[in-house]
Amino acid sequence: MTTTVTREFACGIPKAELHLHLEGTLEPDLKLALANKHGIDIGQKTIEEVQASYQFNDLSSFLAVYYPAMNVLQDEDDFHDLAAAYFERARQNGVVRAECFFDPQAHTSRGVAIETVINGYYRAVDEARAIGLSADLILCFLRDMSAESALETLKAALPYKDKFIGVGLDSDERDNPPEKFADAFALAKEHGLRVTMHCDIDQVGSIDNIRRALTELGTERLDHGTNIVEDDSLVELVIDKGIGLTCCPMSNGFVTEDMKGTEIIDLMRRGAKVTLNSDDPAYFGGYVADNYLSMAEHYGLGQEELATLARNSLEVSWVDEDERARLLGLLDDFLAAQ
Repeated sequence: MTTTVTREFACGIPKAELHLHLEGTLEPDLKLALANKHGIDIGQKTIEEVQASYQFNDLSSFLAVYYPAMNVLQDEDDFHDLAAAYFERARQNGVVRAECFFDPQAHTSRGVAIETVINGYYRAVDEARAIGLSADLILCFLRDMSAESALETLKAALPYKDKFIGVGLDSDERDNPPEKFADAFALAKEHGLRVTMHCDIDQVGSIDNIRRALTELGTERLDHGTNIVEDDSLVELVIDKGIGLTCCPMSNGFVTEDMKGTEIIDLMRRGAKVTLNSDDPAYFGGYVADNYLSMAEHYGLGQEELATLARNSLEVSWVDEDERARLLGLLDDFLAAQ
């Protein structure tokens, strides 16, 4: 295996994407097409105008653009088409396992039925599986909504729990610590669902939220989570337990001065199961292979280190051991051919 990382290598290496918001894959062309389909005035008439509206410089300004864009998602076909477009791009990016976040409250709060959201997304999951992509959905709670809303959303979704594998926690972290949603997470675990939580970068109280997520709420992964470097005991905890961190370098670069690449590499070299993902790629300008390539270009990573990151992603994915062995075999075969 050579050291030089090419786009072909970054796209080809088999990997899991574990931090991907389906709503964040709403590309300008699809947004405009859906707006026209439903007769919705979004204030833009061309793809270029939609693209120009995707402007932000921190988490709050990003969310102010992100949530209004979802108004074009109205019927089951819209959710299907959004997810299907992502899965096609994922395959082109070497993704062999996709665990995709979705935000039902962002849709039910504007009158879309939860079954419309879940069934639309799941149709695309089913189709992706049929052509060889291992895929599942993760239902996320919006942390800037109430704990009661999260619990009601989960209860409404449980009749469809065969269509999603776990629950997560996303949106604005300020004054919304993970323990706010302890009851919803407890109910999810009672029903056999997996649990992950966003602990965004450089938020007020980041390290405290990380600590509580790990030690009190029993999260199985941390989404983002690179502020864990502030506490060596927590780093040792995630290493000992094999808890994955789903990092997103390119999105980090939009809301901070760097991509947190130094922290990602430090954690990787210490043995933490850090992974690379694309977060909201329609907004941050790159899918998962772009994140692999960006880390190589900006931080001098070679093929062997990217292979470690890809292996981490497969090892902390929520699949059974037979499937994990199959996916790791795909990675081994790819690397052997380099």
